Formats: sequence, structure tokens, C-alpha cells
Amino acid sequence: MSLLSEFMQKEQQLKQLQAEMERLQNDDRLKAELEFKDKLEALMREFNKSSTDVIGLLEPQGSKSAPAKAAASSSTGRRKRKLKIYKNPKTGEVVETRGGNQKTLKAWKDEFGSDTVEGWLVRVES
Repeated sequence: MSLLSEFMQKEQQLKQLQAEMERLQNDDRLKAELEFKDKLEALMREFNKSSTDVIGLLEPQGSKSAPAKAAASSSTGRRKRKLKIYKNPKTGEVVETRGGNQKTLKAWKDEFGSDTVEGWLVRVES
């Protein structure tokens, strides 16, 4: 790969990241989470508590092992994949998938390249 093509690729990736940052900064969910974090940190400073103190209060030591055992026994051996939501900026088409073998997603990756399509990832849900 020539230095010029590498530079152009990095420049394109930078533009994609800037667009993603812009989208995140305008996301109401992010704004709500940041507001919660700020209020929580202010409350922790007011009561002179650290994050480990708060975690210790919310999740006592005795209950840490119980949920892990319950989750392991109830699963069928394989965890559920996360839902990934992609949006094609050129067409506005949205694809929701739990695996990489989705027909439209594969076509996009063939046409635009895997790295470009991964840049179209809108969000990931459990």
C-alpha cells in the first residue's frame, strides 16, 4: 500500500469517526447518561465516597457468586449474540442482525468493504 493511499484511507476513517462523534454528541441517551454520571460523581464527592465504596454498597460480597452460578446453570451452553444495527448512509436502509451472515450486510461488505460497513454501525444491543 502506498503512503498516499494509506493517508487517504486514514483521512476517510477520521471523517467517519468525526461523523460518529457528532452523532453521539446529539444522542439524547448519551446526554442522559452523562448527566447521571455527573450527578453521581457530585453525590460521591459530597459524601466522600469512592466508586468501589458505591459498588460495595450496591453489590455486597455475598451475592457476587450467586448470580454467576444461576446464570451459568440456566444457559444452554451458548450465549445469545448481540444485536447489531447498521444504517447505510447512502440509501438510509437499516439492517438489524445478530450474526455476520446476513444477506444485505454481506452485499454491502462486498460492495463497499468490510471496514466501511463496520463504520456504519449505529448501535449494539444485548
